[in-house]
Amino acid sequence: MLTHEVLEQYHSALKRGQKNHKDCVLHGRYPYPQVLDEILDGSMVAGRVDLGLIEIPTDQIVGTKTSGRKSVFAANFMPLLGEDTEFAAKWMELCQAHLGDEGIRDPIRCYEYLGRFYVQEGNKRVSVLKSYDAATIPGYVTRVIPVYTEDPDIRAYYEFLHFYRLSGLYQVYSRRPGSGAKLQAALGFEPDHVWTQAERQSFLSGFAFFREPFLKLGGASLPVSQADAMLVWLKVYPFSFLKTSSFAELHKSVAAVWPDVEILAQSDPIAVSTDHQEGDPGILSRIIKTVFPSRLNIAFINESNPERSTWVRAHQQGWQRLEEVFGDKVTVQVYTDAPNGPEAERAMEEAIAQGAQVIFATSPPLIDTCRRIAVLHPAVRVVNCSISMPYTGVRTYYSRIYEGKFISGAIAGAMAAGDKIGYIASAPIFGVPAGINAFALGARLTNPRARVQLKWSCTAADPMGELIGQGVDLVSNRDIPTPDQSQGEWGLCQLQPDGSMEPLASPYWNWGSFYEKMVHSILSGAWDELDAKDEGHAVSYWWGMASGVIDLRVAPALPDGVRQLADILRRGIIDASIYPFHREIVDQAGTLRNDGSRWLSAEEILHMDWLCDCVDGSIPTFDELLPMARNLVRLQGVYRDQIPPEKEGTLL
Repeated sequence: MLTHEVLEQYHSALKRGQKNHKDCVLHGRYPYPQVLDEILDGSMVAGRVDLGLIEIPTDQIVGTKTSGRKSVFAANFMPLLGEDTEFAAKWMELCQAHLGDEGIRDPIRCYEYLGRFYVQEGNKRVSVLKSYDAATIPGYVTRVIPVYTEDPDIRAYYEFLHFYRLSGLYQVYSRRPGSGAKLQAALGFEPDHVWTQAERQSFLSGFAFFREPFLKLGGASLPVSQADAMLVWLKVYPFSFLKTSSFAELHKSVAAVWPDVEILAQSDPIAVSTDHQEGDPGILSRIIKTVFPSRLNIAFINESNPERSTWVRAHQQGWQRLEEVFGDKVTVQVYTDAPNGPEAERAMEEAIAQGAQVIFATSPPLIDTCRRIAVLHPAVRVVNCSISMPYTGVRTYYSRIYEGKFISGAIAGAMAAGDKIGYIASAPIFGVPAGINAFALGARLTNPRARVQLKWSCTAADPMGELIGQGVDLVSNRDIPTPDQSQGEWGLCQLQPDGSMEPLASPYWNWGSFYEKMVHSILSGAWDELDAKDEGHAVSYWWGMASGVIDLRVAPALPDGVRQLADILRRGIIDASIYPFHREIVDQAGTLRNDGSRWLSAEEILHMDWLCDCVDGSIPTFDELLPMARNLVRLQGVYRDQIPPEKEGTLL
């Protein structure tokens, strides 16, 4: 005899099915389980493999093998037929068995394709167990292997096949490239480590514990897997936290990183701010009458110190400018020799204990510590000197140095004795290819025959020696970090007969201008305006000459005509009448990147991973980089998503 509980369970499942069916119809989605036979044809299949009996994650069961009786289920496998049908009677009998001492014993049979499961036998068993939100269902599985293509889903699946051979887990299937390798690294495993049964059980225990806050926070409604969310969480918290925390503590920790989980669902997760905000409060601020701070306690965290690092010295001029401009409206704390990890975390925690409301971390490697501090102290504004980091709790900042490179390229084209101009690039990180291309386009502006000979300082080669050997008489080297620094061989220089280098011009940073405008934006409410405008996005400041964050220094010996040209270009970039990439651009492969009719977006420029056709040279691979350059390229490299991750976590 059917119990009241069984009847109630069917009623509940029926309501869920009807609602799912209605929602699918309203939003133009297929309202029934997907049918594998309707998805596949023979040309798409490379082979089949019997996996035997495994535990199948229920949320990855999405359809049936054939079309028979598919219309009795909604897309979520909940029933659609009334309780007086034969189907309902059989469903409730299975439900009764599930509630009994023995439960549902018979495994289902199904096919797996691209990480999704399609039931051949046992649809009602799946429906019943899904109605109870069972995490897994035992089943005999036949894997259908697709023919390999460059389709992102196919590539991700082939990556998963490798991870499955190591872990034996379907629960962590992800369509994001490199996820399996990242999880291996986050758990402290070597790339080819084969999981033991004990490791598998330990992980699944923690994974199951993580599932509840993931679902409670809305994970099921996002195009983000639980494994994707856990990878975000593992960047801040160790896996061991899953074994020691209460559910309340775990939920709080997952909620703290949830904005960074939600951002994974966005095709453009980063809002690039290319213009600085003026100091007057915006409309939103005036409406809600927000009270803004009258003074700020600001901390600067530096990996090195001004005595050893010209980079830190440039930022030192920035925090000194804050003290000069704002006087007693700011308190500045400075921490040096604090590399990413425990040292930087101690410095940031100490700064916060001393009242810091804003933290500026002045180099990209500090981003991991910044993320953790931002999660632990959400009221503190944390800003990291880097670019294109998809983390909502940490804002990033850098400068559009390519604007200065465009002008120095024009100077180079006018001053070079021949058509070959040398260029030494630092490392293949975001913004560097844009600088190379802008320089090349500037050189073509004044010399249509100019060709840029590209070398890299991040490889084992001797870039300057190679360029001189090629007969190059003019070289663009790394930029000076501050306007008062002696140029030497930095920036754009011309080789003299005696072997010395004569400085011609160099872009430089003016971080004081950036920090001054940041403080104004916080005091005036512009910071909060940007939060409201770009809610759900990571904010990245990428300012140029118009903001005063970068500028160009030209040598006194520069000919008057060339100096005037440089000044015209500078003023044109500042007032937006001249735009380096608003012209016909063809890359080295012959692809037309711009026909001259449009402005490239900030994202297109920032993420350039190609070079203009007038550039002779290439972007070095990760294996070609010197060890000292690899950490930065992992963080900011134009191909960072393709770099195998390093082991970084603790063992299970």
